[in-house]
Amino acid sequence: MSDSRTGPGRLRDPLPHDDSTGLPEHDGRGVLATGLSLLAACVFLFLAWQTVSSLLLIFAGVLFGAFLDACARALAPVVPLARAWRLTLVLLLFSALSAFGLLWGAGKLPEQTRLLLKVMDSQIDVLQQHLLSYGVDLLGPEWGRDFAQWLFSDQGRFLSHAQFLLGGASSLLTGALVIVFLGILFAFDPTSHRDSLVMLVKRPYRARTRVVMDEMGSVMRLWLIGQLIRIVLMTVCVWVALYLVGLPGPLVLGLQAGLSNFIPYLGPIVAAVPIALVAMPLGGSLLIWAVLIYTIIQSIEGYVIGPLIQRQAVEIPPAWTLVAIVMLGALFGVLGIAMAMPLVAIGRVAIIRFYVEDYLGDDLKPTFSSNRS
Repeated sequence: MSDSRTGPGRLRDPLPHDDSTGLPEHDGRGVLATGLSLLAACVFLFLAWQTVSSLLLIFAGVLFGAFLDACARALAPVVPLARAWRLTLVLLLFSALSAFGLLWGAGKLPEQTRLLLKVMDSQIDVLQQHLLSYGVDLLGPEWGRDFAQWLFSDQGRFLSHAQFLLGGASSLLTGALVIVFLGILFAFDPTSHRDSLVMLVKRPYRARTRVVMDEMGSVMRLWLIGQLIRIVLMTVCVWVALYLVGLPGPLVLGLQAGLSNFIPYLGPIVAAVPIALVAMPLGGSLLIWAVLIYTIIQSIEGYVIGPLIQRQAVEIPPAWTLVAIVMLGALFGVLGIAMAMPLVAIGRVAIIRFYVEDYLGDDLKPTFSSNRS
């Protein structure tokens, strides 16, 4: 864009003036068009609010597509094939890894999960008995002593209602399939999907919009790759450490500790609870060692490894990230919590590029780029 003006004049041209009167023309059609535009914007916002869960699901599909695209780009120096063939190879590799993981975990995860639930159930019972001696009912009379029911139930009736359980499982499976297929479609043809949104913008601003959307895609790719590396490192480290300490079910505990890193700040705190509950019946010294080891691993990952990995993708103040997690979680549940960080990341790019640089006229590109280098 060659226009050097800043402020509102940079984004829209001034209204045409009548040379004879020196006053703006009042075209009835222009007023009608403005009114219809406002009405359309209100309808769009209302529909977006009503379908926000579906929009978050679509955004999750975009994230998965960005991840597949990042894997295909990483294979380019190694596999000299066309992009479509590299994506096909990535999908085949992930399908094989998923099948191997399901077959290998089918014999280990259910048994370890049942063992961990039994241990945590007994520890909740012991803790409840101690608190009852002080007149404190931790779980309430309607919850009983079944930790599995306390963990998974919806008002104490989750496990007793098979229809609700099957409905939740089918919704989860449907959502996962939608994310996977959307991600595949977006990954195989990202340009046409991007241009279909760019054409909704006025022609003079399409090039700028295209550049900013490409930058958003780069941020999502880098963030996802960084998160995957962090999850794998955390899972392996906690798994090996708890196995050496002697805790039962180290694979499940390590897996939930690694996956918890997908939700910054809150996830690692929640992941410490099952580890502490499993270590409690094995003695105070083992409890201290388990919690201490997990805290050390999580601190090194969170304060050293994580920032080194993610500094190329996003640099968001921790307070804003936590605010986004709390607000989106309160509004949209678990999916809102999971999508909070990438939404904040791409939203930051949009605000800096479109509002701060284009509308306000501040030149933040050198600083913004140097912080990510």
